[in-house]
Amino acid sequence: MISKSSIKFIKSLQNKKVRNEERLFVIEGDKLVKEFLIANVPIKMLVGKPEFLKILTPELTRFVNESEVVSYDELKQISTLKTPHNALAVVHMQEREMNISEIINHFCVALDFVQDPGNMGTIIRAAGWFGIKNIVCSMDCVDVYNPKVIQSSMGALLHVNVFNFDLKELLASAIQNSIPVFGTLLEGVSIYNHKLDSKGIILLGNESKGISDELIPFITEKIRIPKFSKAKEGIDSLNVGMAASVVFSEFLRKSGSLTD
Repeated sequence: MISKSSIKFIKSLQNKKVRNEERLFVIEGDKLVKEFLIANVPIKMLVGKPEFLKILTPELTRFVNESEVVSYDELKQISTLKTPHNALAVVHMQEREMNISEIINHFCVALDFVQDPGNMGTIIRAAGWFGIKNIVCSMDCVDVYNPKVIQSSMGALLHVNVFNFDLKELLASAIQNSIPVFGTLLEGVSIYNHKLDSKGIILLGNESKGISDELIPFITEKIRIPKFSKAKEGIDSLNVGMAASVVFSEFLRKSGSLTD
């Protein structure tokens, strides 16, 4: 049986301030927990039903600090999911130092005020799928360790570095080093007609407001995803998560980075 203090502690990690203070976050679900175990990520606490914990080998659990056996009812108390799976884990945040010169010299993504956790998770997952290693978020983006972000990113955080940083400083540094900044704007050139580069920063904006006015001057290449449907009502845009997937795919296809 899991202790009341452990239940209280795990639930407290739903709060961003507590996560940042403790440098810990929670992952949920059999598949996600197993992926983190396989990746040898340090885990402070592994919580699971007996049948889940029983199948784990010593090799998988060698970086687990402590394990707690729980019933389904106990799991429901600490889960953020409506229907909990068989396990969750409290994971140490990976401390990654941001190196601007290294980041801008590789294809990367900048996110301006992305607020929806589902969109953030989708973008991280898409970046992982297309082999994009770095995402730089403005300071007002949704927390990458938000439980809904973690769920929708589906383990992609194991492969993508996500930083919070002043985007004006990042983009200014890119321009000083002749690195193109591609901004997704309605008046941009179709990505299917634009001669996309194999190096640069893709700047994606807020769900409803788009890219901030203060960042527009840093954009060196304006691009857009053209609408093929002739429908005038009901479909006026793609959400930023969907748009990111389309843009990533086209950039990497044209740069020759995608291979089968």
